[in-house]
Amino acid sequence: MSINQDLLENLMRYNEKNSLEYLLYLNGAFFPITDVSITISSIPVNEPTIRGGVYFSDKFAYKMKGNVEDLSVIPLLTKNMLGPNTEFGDLKITTQIEFDGKPIRLELFTNLTNSVQTPNSIELSMIIIKLVSI
Repeated sequence: MSINQDLLENLMRYNEKNSLEYLLYLNGAFFPITDVSITISSIPVNEPTIRGGVYFSDKFAYKMKGNVEDLSVIPLLTKNMLGPNTEFGDLKITTQIEFDGKPIRLELFTNLTNSVQTPNSIELSMIIIKLVSI
């Protein structure tokens, strides 16, 4: 996991206080993500491990949830879901925060762990695996 803890904590605090714009990039298209929440939670493992021989899991994870209202994203997500695939792609999400009075553009790379579809949107549950400022 390649996550700058300070940067992620700043993003989490900034996200709680501000309405940020998040964009999901997938197959050359982008999709706005709304109602984004980022939390930290423990994972039920005793030590860092490879889960199912497919992906690495630490003892905790930064989880991200958000809604995409453009349902044309659904067929593009099937190759990215952790469950049915042994090979899956990372989801790239961008946003921008202010840090020390300067705007910083961020790229978050996530693994999709779950999705719930409603008639108007799809809720994505993800684990953040990488965060970089660009």
